[in-house]
Amino acid sequence: MVFPIYIISGLLSLAMVVHCIKTGRNTIWVYVLIMLMLSIPFVGALLYAGVEILPELLRSRTSQRAMRGLKSTLDPEGNLRRAENAMKVSGDIASRQRYADELLRLGRAAEAVDIYKTCLTGVFADDPKLLLGYAHAQFAAGNATGARQTLDDLIGKNPDFKSADGHLLYARAVEAEGNAEKALSEYATLAGYYPGAEATVRYAMLLKRSDQEELAQQTLKALLDRARFAPGHYRKAQQEWLDEAQKLLRS
Repeated sequence: MVFPIYIISGLLSLAMVVHCIKTGRNTIWVYVLIMLMLSIPFVGALLYAGVEILPELLRSRTSQRAMRGLKSTLDPEGNLRRAENAMKVSGDIASRQRYADELLRLGRAAEAVDIYKTCLTGVFADDPKLLLGYAHAQFAAGNATGARQTLDDLIGKNPDFKSADGHLLYARAVEAEGNAEKALSEYATLAGYYPGAEATVRYAMLLKRSDQEELAQQTLKALLDRARFAPGHYRKAQQEWLDEAQKLLRS
């Protein structure tokens, strides 16, 4: 068994040597890896991985997202408590907005509405980002008309402000109010530029409910055709809505 262990250790160490050279690490690692490979199997490779590779992986965006996801699962209200404490300490608009955002993320929309109201005062009364957050909270709290009115107010006071997310919320609010014709017009515009699949799928859903089955099918097929040629990260991020598009296409 000793001979295979040295072979595996050697191959692993050589892989680390290649990584060291290709990534421009300190070349002293090459000598350390070779010397330890011949004397103590695996130690050099494990040392290199722990010092050079692992910290880099932990700093990557993917790892950081995974860690945030784990923390959120283990302590779902941790960020909320930190945001609330920060708000109590500073009391400024930014800290109140972060607290309201966390409330909304956790499904406590009615509380978020109240916090947003305290933000929309003085020089911040017409702030487009605050108004957009307020509209999101209103819609999540079941006040579609209030959300639509807030968005109308936002555009009236900030005509140059652009937000695909805000436009989608506006279309959903109009649909929830029962104005299918206007909602279809908004969704049709959104489908042409919205970065994700949600707007197009919601458009197709409303087309179906409006007895426009043929156009709904064409819209879904076009979305799924584009998705087949899209980068993998897009398909992964939009998987939920692409799956929904498949279901709608078959129904």
